[in-house]
Amino acid sequence: MKLQRKNRLRALSLGAVAVSSALALTACGSDDTGGNTGGSGGETAAESNIKCDDTKGQQLLADGSSAQKNAIEAWVKQFSPACGVEINYKAGGSGAGVTAFTQGQVAFAGSDSALKPEEVAASKKQCEGGQGINLPMVGGPIAVGYKLSGVDNLVLDAETLAKIFNDEIKAWNDPAIAKLNPDAKLPSTKIQAFHRSDESGTTDNFTKYLKEAAPDVWGKYEGGKAWEAPGGQSAPQSSGVAAQVKQTEGAIGYMELSYAKEGMNTVDLDTGAGAPVEATIANASKAIAAAKQVGTGKDLALELDYATKAEGAYPIILVTYEIVCDKGNKADTLPATKAFLRYMASEDGQKILEENDYAPIPPEIIAKVRTTVEGLS
Repeated sequence: MKLQRKNRLRALSLGAVAVSSALALTACGSDDTGGNTGGSGGETAAESNIKCDDTKGQQLLADGSSAQKNAIEAWVKQFSPACGVEINYKAGGSGAGVTAFTQGQVAFAGSDSALKPEEVAASKKQCEGGQGINLPMVGGPIAVGYKLSGVDNLVLDAETLAKIFNDEIKAWNDPAIAKLNPDAKLPSTKIQAFHRSDESGTTDNFTKYLKEAAPDVWGKYEGGKAWEAPGGQSAPQSSGVAAQVKQTEGAIGYMELSYAKEGMNTVDLDTGAGAPVEATIANASKAIAAAKQVGTGKDLALELDYATKAEGAYPIILVTYEIVCDKGNKADTLPATKAFLRYMASEDGQKILEENDYAPIPPEIIAKVRTTVEGLS
């Protein structure tokens, strides 16, 4: 079954790590040369390559994208014991993260959308002598998950998806869906479409795809982090949407691939390429690799092609940015912030993404991120 094919075991066990609450750590110190876990032995290869600097005992508070929550958890599991840094990542959504950053409440924020000009302006009040910048750190597909008994393989295109989430297609046996799935036994079950209730970069990227690939249906909406279309039901964060889809017959919703696990299947997209494209890390990476840098200076914001028809390229993608001050970061958190971001952007840190259903940032872009992180002040 397709569900079985897609449910890959994680290479890392997150265990009891709870990033939503402060992590009580009694870890060891560090030096300035890397390879310093200090502990009583038994450190992982990733830990042995972490450069901590003078971070022991520091605390980091961050908020933002729930899309990257599982990636942050995996990174924290390696970084915190190695460097003795307590990290609290709230994962309240991209909108909440940006607001917290521009109000000076967090050391850094995660957002699935680059800062808008007005948000950059607001950040200057908190970044003394500098401003907020976008550092692309996490990539991946936004999967369209569904739960429909007897239908393990489902193909949809942008126009049909747009009509489903615009409350125009209301039943699973609608002719538009049947045309794309001639071999499926589609029931008359009512479609239960779920979207995000909070301001979300995942929503922003998903609706950018609908707007670019199905302009006749979705072109009337402005787009952004807040959901605009009528109908449907809402749930907070990616985990909330995933939970609703898993427990609701006839449900469909959008979420990062790492949340589209047991209890649902995912849609293959008819993009106009030779064959429908599955939501996989490899297929998302093909689309992300075509991204163009549009940020200037130290800002590394990217422009994604959501309407690609390239063979095997999955177009509903996102890139999560870590938002930090280029200058004017708070002195009491700057060492830990730089050390954590350095690890996230490192070869080991990016490798962890693939093990947790995310896509690494393309080499030429992540190289720029590493250079920028070292220059933070």
